[in-house]
Amino acid sequence: MTLAPLDRRTFLRWSALVPAVAAVPTVLGVPAWAEETTAFVDTYRTNVPANHTPETNAAVRILSGMQRLWRTGSTWDSGVVLDAAVLRANVRHCVAVTRHRTDADAKRAFVYDRQHQSYAAIGGLGPLADLYRSGAKAVTSITSAPDGTPPAKIDDAVPANAPAGSALGAGSHDSELGLVATLVDTVRGTYASGNPSKAAYQYPRPWRLTADSRVEDTGRTDALGFPVYRSDVVVAPQLLRQRSTTPAEDGGYPSGHTNAFHLACLALAYAVPERFQELVARAYDLADTRIVAGMHSPVDVIGGRTLATALTAATLADPENAALKAAAREQALKYFTAKTGTTADTLFARAHTGADEYGDRRANAAMVAHRATYGLPDRPTRAAMRVPKGAEVLLETRLPYLDAAQRREVLRTTAFPSGHPLLDGPELWGRLNLFAAADGYGAFDAGVRVTMDAARGGFAADDSWRNDIGGDGGLVKAGTGTLTLAGANSYRGGTRVEAGTLVAATPGALGTGDVELAGGVLRVSGLRAGGYHQTGGTLSVTAGPALLLRGEATLERGVLELRIDGACPWHEVDVLCARRLRGRFSAIRTDRPGYRVVPRYTSTGLSVRILREFS
Repeated sequence: MTLAPLDRRTFLRWSALVPAVAAVPTVLGVPAWAEETTAFVDTYRTNVPANHTPETNAAVRILSGMQRLWRTGSTWDSGVVLDAAVLRANVRHCVAVTRHRTDADAKRAFVYDRQHQSYAAIGGLGPLADLYRSGAKAVTSITSAPDGTPPAKIDDAVPANAPAGSALGAGSHDSELGLVATLVDTVRGTYASGNPSKAAYQYPRPWRLTADSRVEDTGRTDALGFPVYRSDVVVAPQLLRQRSTTPAEDGGYPSGHTNAFHLACLALAYAVPERFQELVARAYDLADTRIVAGMHSPVDVIGGRTLATALTAATLADPENAALKAAAREQALKYFTAKTGTTADTLFARAHTGADEYGDRRANAAMVAHRATYGLPDRPTRAAMRVPKGAEVLLETRLPYLDAAQRREVLRTTAFPSGHPLLDGPELWGRLNLFAAADGYGAFDAGVRVTMDAARGGFAADDSWRNDIGGDGGLVKAGTGTLTLAGANSYRGGTRVEAGTLVAATPGALGTGDVELAGGVLRVSGLRAGGYHQTGGTLSVTAGPALLLRGEATLERGVLELRIDGACPWHEVDVLCARRLRGRFSAIRTDRPGYRVVPRYTSTGLSVRILREFS
């Protein structure tokens, strides 16, 4: 049986069912050791089973925002709730979701509980997924779910009819995509487990908790012999046999599956950045099935995502993995361009053509925004975002034309807001919003110079920033590539084009400051700006009201190109309107042969008539 994809918008339905909760009360501060400056990326190898304390394990330390919500007891069932508002909302979300879960939802949750997590991540590749599975020889035996509780535990295995050399997870190391599979397995390697943190925090699974996050054992067992706890959370029937009977070894925080999903998705996103945002969305989507299953709560999932983000960055930043990550990216690029008949410049379009579970970017963005905290109560603050050491490596292939400092600034300006105790843990790994970061800066708080190189291909040749960019700084576009700004931008520091192409895809794309064109091409279709100064290059505009200025326009040198989209306008059209116009273009042309332009300059603008030439 083939499962229909879960409608990812159901999270809106489920979240609406969670009762409103009062504002978060004052909570305990993070211990002094949690603010130490030792970076996770330098100490991630301390995350081994023998280390269960924040002082000895870097993973336990960066997850210590949980100590604001929960104090671990001397036994698994004696923990103390420190923030009742958050943890009550946490369990109530699980109750709402699991009690309104459909049979299809439960079956989907079973598949991703039992399927190898690295194999599940491949679904984020969308139109490239089947090519990946074939090239990596990645297989699974978990493709459907039983209608009820299975008679025995079900585990993933290599199917009997699988091609020789096939492997579970990301695939075989001895395959056309063997280096990519090796990268995924390395990111999910020796130091990537969430189990030491589970042992440290001992926060129970939601099906063992009351709405107040307390354990109440009824003393009874169910038909399968498992202890019954006083909880309204309903575990998916297909997964009842997957529960543990040893709760002391079965903590919920952080979610191990969530950690694994994000590790695999982020490793694939490094190797195949053409699907970066979709793989991030895939990780959030897969992680949510842990809540749908009744196996984990929102705080567990948030913890798993936070841990995986830090672990992926640490592994990719480790000098021992430098050659592997570069080779994996190169191998993926060569493989997919060869298999799809594309180039580095056109692979992105091919990667987004065809059936795609994550083809709706707005739905993906909404899902990520909601599941960042699942709407759990917070205490909004104005605490500044400090990007963790090494985090910039996560954007290394997605924004290859930016330097490390610029990628850090992208992460800082696109981070989730402060105020949530789990996201505000040490080093702030939980506040990184990688989905938004893939769309470029969230603000120009200082001048930003972007130098792209079209000869490198891919994103270095052509990229789009879709965030709404604010800030006091401005943008300088240099290099030979093309950058498109597609947000409702409000940055105030102005825009200067020196080389290459800058595309203003929205009327407010270039913010509120002045625009200067010194070289290259500025392409607009109805742009609002402060002033305009052209000393070279080509201003390419759609024939029609194109440039509306609050200030003055100065034309010293340079070309005006009129793009004729559709039928040629028969009447005179305004091209530039300003408070005052000085100078003229060196030349005016159209992008359609057989037409000429008759300009009419005034003290406040330029209008043109486009006439057909007859031989």
